Formats: sequence, C-alpha cells, structure tokens
Amino acid sequence: MPRLTGAQYLADVLGLYEVSHVFFVPAILNQALAEMELRNTGIARVMAHSEKSAVYMADGFARTKGQPGIALAQCVGAANLAAALRDPYLGCSPIVAITGGPAHASTESARRHTYQEIDDFSLFPAVTKSSTRVETIDGLPEAIRQAFGDATSGTPGPSHIELRGHMGEIELDELDVEPSADPANMAIPAVRMAAAAEDVAAAVSALSAAARPVIVAGGGVRSSAAGRQLLQLAETLGIPIATSMNAKDTIPANHLLNIGVPGHYCRKSANQALLEADLVFFVGSHTGSQVTAHWQTPPADTSVVQLDINPEELGRHYPNQASLCGDAATVLDQMLEVADPSTSVNRQPWRARVAQFAAEWREEVRPLLESNSVPLRPERICGDLTRLLPSDAILVSDTGHSGMWTGALIDLNHPDQSFIRAAGSLGWGLPAALGAKLAAPDRPVVLFSGDGGFWYHISELETAARWNITCALLVNNNRSFNQEIELVDAAYGGRRSGRHADLWQFGDASFSEIARAMGARGIQVTRPGELDSALDQALSGPGPCVIEVLTEQTALAPVAWLGDSQ
Repeated sequence: MPRLTGAQYLADVLGLYEVSHVFFVPAILNQALAEMELRNTGIARVMAHSEKSAVYMADGFARTKGQPGIALAQCVGAANLAAALRDPYLGCSPIVAITGGPAHASTESARRHTYQEIDDFSLFPAVTKSSTRVETIDGLPEAIRQAFGDATSGTPGPSHIELRGHMGEIELDELDVEPSADPANMAIPAVRMAAAAEDVAAAVSALSAAARPVIVAGGGVRSSAAGRQLLQLAETLGIPIATSMNAKDTIPANHLLNIGVPGHYCRKSANQALLEADLVFFVGSHTGSQVTAHWQTPPADTSVVQLDINPEELGRHYPNQASLCGDAATVLDQMLEVADPSTSVNRQPWRARVAQFAAEWREEVRPLLESNSVPLRPERICGDLTRLLPSDAILVSDTGHSGMWTGALIDLNHPDQSFIRAAGSLGWGLPAALGAKLAAPDRPVVLFSGDGGFWYHISELETAARWNITCALLVNNNRSFNQEIELVDAAYGGRRSGRHADLWQFGDASFSEIARAMGARGIQVTRPGELDSALDQALSGPGPCVIEVLTEQTALAPVAWLGDSQ
C-alpha cells in the first residue's frame, strides 16, 4: 500500500472520481491543487473571485453534467461558501464542498484569537446533506467516500468536508492508502431503485380511472434522465404534462401534451389545467410552494399520486391516493409495463379543453412576444430566443424576473436543448453559465439575467475572459430592481414621491462597455430585430460576450394566475 500525503491522495482520488474541474478561491489546499498538475490528473483548477461564485460555477457544472461539482475555500471564506450552498441545496444539485477549518483543540491556537479563526462548521448542516470534520489524516478517505455518496444518492444535494487547518494544512500529513472511487457515486442517480409492484398497480389504476388528470414533472425527472419514459407514459394514457422550472427541458415545449410551467413562475394555461384537474401525478417533485403556488395549484383537496426517490417526501403536502418510492426512470418503466392505452380515449375531451387553455394563453401573450416597442419589452426577448436558440443550446436563467420570463415565455422545442435556473439566489446566473459551458464545451450556452443579478458577480467576466469561455451573456438591462416597484409603491402609500427611486433604481451603466474593459466582448441591443445578429456573434466566439438589451423599466413579469376571482 503506497504512502501518500493528503495532497497526493486528494489529487489521485478526485481523478478516480472523474472530476474534470475544481472551483476555488485561494488559498486552500495549495499542495493538492499543485499535485493535480504534477500527477497529470487532467483536473482544471478554476480560480474564482468569490466563494459564492466558485460554488455557483460548480453548481452550473453539476446541473449540466450530472456529476458532482467541486468547490473549495479556506477557513475565512467558509461562511461565504456556506451561504452559496443554499442554491444547490434548494436546487438538488450534487456538490462536494471542501473548506479549511480551525486548528482544533489539540493545538495551541484554539481559543486564542488566532487570526481569521472562527468556527464556521455549524453553518453547513442547514445547506448540506452531510457535513464532516477531518481532524486526522486517516479520516480523509472515509470522508471523501461519504461526501460523494451523499451528494449523488437519493435526492442529489451538497455535501461538505471541513479539513483541519485554515488552508487545509492537514493535506501535508501522510497516510497509507490505495486511492479508490465508488463508480456508483460518480454521477446521478447513484442508485436506481424500483417501486413495489402493488404500488405501481395502484398508481396506474388511479391514473387510468381519472377523467381530468395532469402530470407534474419535477426536478427528479431531470436528474433521473426520465423524460423519455415520462412522455411515453403520458402518450400511452393521454395525460397532459406540466413541467416545473427544474424539469422545463425534459419534454419538448411543442409537444401537444406539454402545458408549460405551473405555480408561481407560470403560464396561465398550466394553472388553469391544474385548478380543474381531478388527479395530479407528481413525479420527482418536492411539491413545494413555487411549483404549486403555495399549494393552490392543485388545490389541497385534489387527489394525488406521487413518485419520489425519498420516502419522506411522499404525502408531505398532499394526502396521496397512491405513493411510489423509487428512481423516476425505473418506476416509470414499471408503470409502462402495466399501463392500458385503451383508457386514453376517455380523456380526449379533457385534452381538448387543456389545448384550448394553451391556445387562448398564446393569443393573449402574442402581442408582447412580437412587440416592436422601444425600449424593448422583455417578452420580445423571450419570443426571439425561442426562435434563435440553437437546437442543442443550454439556457441558464437567473432568478426573480429572469426566472419568470424564461419559465413562462421561452419555448424549448428541441429535445437536445437544456435549461437550468437559480433556485433563489440572485446573481447565480453568470458564474453558473460559466460552469455549464466548462461542463459542456461543445454546446452553446446562453445566459438570461437582469442587470440586478448581473451586478452581483460581474467580476467573473474576468474569469470568463481568462479561461476564454465562449458564451452569450444576455443582460435584460432596465437599470433597476424593478421587481420591487410594487412593494416600494405600497410602502410609499401608492405615490412615487420623494426619494422613492433610491429603493429600486440604479444609475446608468453600459454592461457592453464594462465587458470590453474586462477583456470580454460586448454588444448593445436597443431595437427589435437586433438580437438575431447579436446572438450569432456572441456564440461564434471567441470568448465571452455580453449582450446588453435595453428594456422598458416598468415592464413587470406576470403574477401567478389563480382564477378569475383573484
């Protein structure tokens, strides 16, 4: 058995786990990062400008590739890194985070006001599936196995390892070890579990008996790569499909059964269908507040069938008529074996009604999608992107208005198009887009962000230029946090008086000029029709390109439709 330093072991074992990139802020694991090159592991070491950006890059990488993203930070940056893990935790993204930690009680530095020493370990349990301290080098192999296993098994999510020493100096200690990796934990899903046969029969029976069922696809469909099976089941039984934000790319938008995104960031037609459904089949969904508009779509008394890989999620928010525990693709295959296609004809009137909802919604939004207004309407950007996105593009969306515009209004009509979005952290988009492109270098990557989100981590334009990452970074520039207009109006009693604007407006700045100053490319779009050539130039490279689209400042994304009486 070889004798290795912790640094050598880390370089070797990450290579065995087929890690291709690590994202970090210095100074952490200096020797391990050097060993990654010295030992010819092929691991690229991507230095970011903040711990949050490093995590968001790793997150975009993980969501795109389906493999754990790796983020590193020293002790003084651990709190920032923990804050960033909120998004991959909420987004169910496999991340392995490694931080330095205090030199613990066995050393003379403990409890003596050592420079930068704060115990941050307690911050991690809330945003990870597991958090482990490694105080002796012999504990490192088990911690790595556990971290990769926890990140990829069940519902994916972040795991955390804290190493002794502010910069992880435990890496200099030696241990006798033969590095190894568990093949099952190199990608998601780690384990494909089947459901009990009697549960499958009960679920299919419930779906077959329903007159107005709707399937709601959650992020578990995406992480299981179960889109094909889900669509086949929907076609077999003739059931419309609503796709959550995390599953937006699992079913082509132009399929007749796809009714769009429900909940808060929704299409009116999707919520209309869910409000009339007599049964809803949630597949790989936490049935949380966003996808259900605070458990109003569907209403609480609606019959529900639920499929989830974690038993504790079954029946959490709705009393299930039938529950299925297992991997989405595996269980859907089981359901297809017993599904009776003859029952589809019974739901033809329901499919016609749902199709009418969709047709009416499209007519409502068509004037905005095709608007020639100047400044541009954000809806026009979405309409153009539906038409212009390459057939294998990865669309990355920030949160807030960006999530609402892209979720409701952009159609992904090609089966090889992908969509990833922030689970709630504004500013996630730019670094996540860089991580996505590094994960899929041969695919075009397009970011949709607002200026409010883009300001958060604009420093990562330098990272993008340094790594020559070719991507289109679209900024919907309305010079404000205009999502807050109505909240500020209410606070001012409905009057835009005094220094009202201090609470939501920015000064003028040209992101295209900033991009050029930072070594990237920049294009400004001011009129309808200009996005066609701008996107083509941006994706042609080389390197990153900011497309700054000047838009109407008071254009607001639509609120969730919850009925005519809302």
